[in-house]
Amino acid sequence: MGDRDPSTGEAPVLANVSSTYTEIVTIVFSSTIAAKSWLATVAVVLAVLQVLTAARIYGRLKRFIPLPYRVVARTHRYSGRLALLFTLPVIFHCVFILGFQTTTTRTLVHSIAGSFVYGVFAAKVIFIRSRAYPGPGERSCAVDA
Repeated sequence: MGDRDPSTGEAPVLANVSSTYTEIVTIVFSSTIAAKSWLATVAVVLAVLQVLTAARIYGRLKRFIPLPYRVVARTHRYSGRLALLFTLPVIFHCVFILGFQTTTTRTLVHSIAGSFVYGVFAAKVIFIRSRAYPGPGERSCAVDA
């Protein structure tokens, strides 16, 4: 107990992440909630672009998106990277500032759904970028079965 505050018995706080995060975010946005809203909105727009370019890569929207494959593939790659970049401050705020909350049904569902969706998103990025899994032009054993 040598490192704990003798009056409260709590461990010392080295840095207040919440206030530092708030100070940084409010340089650009009016509040942390406004930052989360704007960044999440940009990420949703990029996610729609991801779906459209993925459909074009697999030949579904050739008539509607008459761009060369290389342009569409590059757009798909970079829009995915940007989507990940825009979601990092949002997930940081949700996980490290707010934490997993169970105070109401709405916050419980939000915490579970947010964790699940971001976990699926991170897994998708890891598996798609892995050389161990087939690319869009290759077939896997699971598809052949």
